[in-house]
Amino acid sequence: MRAPAWLPQPVRRVLRVARRSWRVVALRLENYTAPVRRSWRRSLQVRVVTHTLVASSLLVGTFGWFIAYQSADILLNRAKDEVSASLQRKVRYASQQLTVHPQAYDPELPATIRETVDELYDGDQAGDTGTVVSIRAEQYPEIEPQSVPPVDTDQLISPALIQAVAGNGQVAHQIRTVEIDGRMMKYLVYGSPVSSKFGHVELYYAVPLTTEDDAANQIRTTVLITGLALVILLGVVAGLVTRLVVTPVRAAARTAQRLSAGLLDQRMKVDGEDDLALLAAAFNQMAANLQRQIVRLEEMSRLQRRFTSDVSHELRTPLTTVRMAADLIFSERDEFDPAVARSAELLQAELDRFEGLLTDLLEISRFDAGFAALDSEHTDLVPIVQRVAERLAGLAERVGVELELDLPDSPVIAEVDPRRVERVLRNLVGNAVEHGEAKPVVITMATDDAAVAITVRDHGIGLKSGEERLVFNRFWRADPSRARQTGGTGLGLSISAEDARLHGGWLEAWGAPGEGAQFRLTLPIRAGDRLVAAPLPLIPRDRTAEVT
Repeated sequence: MRAPAWLPQPVRRVLRVARRSWRVVALRLENYTAPVRRSWRRSLQVRVVTHTLVASSLLVGTFGWFIAYQSADILLNRAKDEVSASLQRKVRYASQQLTVHPQAYDPELPATIRETVDELYDGDQAGDTGTVVSIRAEQYPEIEPQSVPPVDTDQLISPALIQAVAGNGQVAHQIRTVEIDGRMMKYLVYGSPVSSKFGHVELYYAVPLTTEDDAANQIRTTVLITGLALVILLGVVAGLVTRLVVTPVRAAARTAQRLSAGLLDQRMKVDGEDDLALLAAAFNQMAANLQRQIVRLEEMSRLQRRFTSDVSHELRTPLTTVRMAADLIFSERDEFDPAVARSAELLQAELDRFEGLLTDLLEISRFDAGFAALDSEHTDLVPIVQRVAERLAGLAERVGVELELDLPDSPVIAEVDPRRVERVLRNLVGNAVEHGEAKPVVITMATDDAAVAITVRDHGIGLKSGEERLVFNRFWRADPSRARQTGGTGLGLSISAEDARLHGGWLEAWGAPGEGAQFRLTLPIRAGDRLVAAPLPLIPRDRTAEVT
């Protein structure tokens, strides 16, 4: 995404640098995380264990937080109950001591307050753990606050607590975290009014929550360690359980791969009588049935190929005899009655077709048996195309089709079997002429560094959707009722496809009803090279222009 043109040049430069840096970082992250993403996609066990760990972590974390929160709340409530009970006793004692003073201006009152605070502090069992006892008289500014130990209580006793106790006469409490003697400590501070004859003063009792915090921290640590251990154990259990299920599935996948590679005797190991054992037994039964069917089909195919080959060879001898007699009759046809002469011509034509059918059947049997071999040599393909066009020019002229050649000016040298390439082109051009509907047939050739492509384009009846894959089937015809001009056998395109495959090339078809068809032969320049792309498109350029 480009930066807007209205931005200043320095800003646009910074944006370009940032975008480039982001791409580099994203690429590196993608490279670093590639093994993890590959394991995630390929391993069912990794996904199950990961989901188990995530779900168990959420559940254990939720319960752990709830337990830790409830434990801390229980400890705090217990501390509040203890401090509240202790505060009530201290308030009663302080009230008894201050009752002897009828006036707030009694000169003995400060001493009594100081002695009361000391006594309350000394009577506290937790007095040596940081407890603070303080008496204040907010309504009587002339009475100085007294605290034991003598610490600054302004941080402990907030104005809100003073207002609640001194102003509203309530018993209130709060939790404060303050620094005392260089240490940060959390205090539970309670305040209560102490009644006397001259009014009331305020008693504040601050107890450190160190013990409760330590206990809460220990509970949190214990819950955390226990939760982590539980999550790890759940992950291990999930991994073990998943392994019990995944291992037979992986064994089945490996066995299926071996079966697909042709190792039909591979079977799974059956242990026990559980569901996985039933799966293995069913898989083995399926493999055995497939093996029997494949062996049966291979035997039938072998017998069919042998039958075709034997019949073709056996028919050669009587065909030769019949051919000699037919040639003799055909050469003397001018001396016969016109009806007999026409019969001699028909006999000659049908014998030519029958001989071509036998030749094609023998070629098919060689392909099926795997005996077909290339006789490759460095060949200029331009003369081959021209020779095919010249030989089919007579047929094209009879049916009113014009052959147009679009060939390179320079030689196109490729390592091919010229006999097979010429046979493929003869079939393609012959079919195009036959189905051309008296419209031009265009033969185009193009080449690049790796491949050479030849297209044969007609503008005849075309192909219906899906027929571009059926045209290479044996004895398949788009219109069986159509009168044929070339006397084809129905095996030409099948043999052509095998010839192209033998070269390591492609033979492809395109067609549309009423728009004609185009066949493309693509061959590698060097024998054995793998094709990646073709120099010519499969869909004709004129059709592409119309669509556009």
